[in-house]
Amino acid sequence: MLTLSNLSFAYGTIQTLHGISAEMLPGRVTCVIGRNGVGKTTLLKVIMGILRSDGGSIHLEDQNVTAYPANRRARAGIALVPQGRQIFPKLSVADNLRVGLEATRPRIRQIPQEVYDLFPILWDNRQRPGGNLSGGMQQQLAIARALVSHPQVLLLDEPTEGIQPNIIQQIGEVLRELVADRNMTVVLVEQYLDFVKEFGHDFYIMNRGRITAEGETTNLTEELISDYLSV
Repeated sequence: MLTLSNLSFAYGTIQTLHGISAEMLPGRVTCVIGRNGVGKTTLLKVIMGILRSDGGSIHLEDQNVTAYPANRRARAGIALVPQGRQIFPKLSVADNLRVGLEATRPRIRQIPQEVYDLFPILWDNRQRPGGNLSGGMQQQLAIARALVSHPQVLLLDEPTEGIQPNIIQQIGEVLRELVADRNMTVVLVEQYLDFVKEFGHDFYIMNRGRITAEGETTNLTEELISDYLSV
């Protein structure tokens, strides 16, 4: 379980997160949703340790990881798939995946075959430079790179952005497998509500750096969508 307690963060004098408290459960996809600019990406970066919170705490099961830097959080079992994928375009698919192995302790030298089983297209293209892949394949590579370290918690920042529908569906099926078969905690920042409703279990709506609503995705009503999500 990933537990956030009263998390706050500010960029200088601009307060971005205000007392965020949430529980992300194993075996479930928890969706963090809201309009642009409400603090969703900032929240994931604070969880990962890329940004340091100004207050509050983060627990992974019974381990307080609040003071850990990002690399130590990665070794503890948290992995991030960033917005925009951020793969290494000149490295091959296989070498991109080997970068993810740096987070493993004890150090794993070989890419787990199960990652290729999840994304067979990566096996077929393992020697190609990442920059030569389509956007959908790059997104699959970014997810696979996070998974090679066998994380307990997988954070994804808008994985469907700019991706063709068939790849979106494949990504959703992979997330479903991760929570069902591996009991992983998946935290998903996503704007595509159909994807949230199909593959998500729980939701938190953010507005102006605060949690304004929460529940199971089956209870994501049109009223909530109109109040907090419609443009």
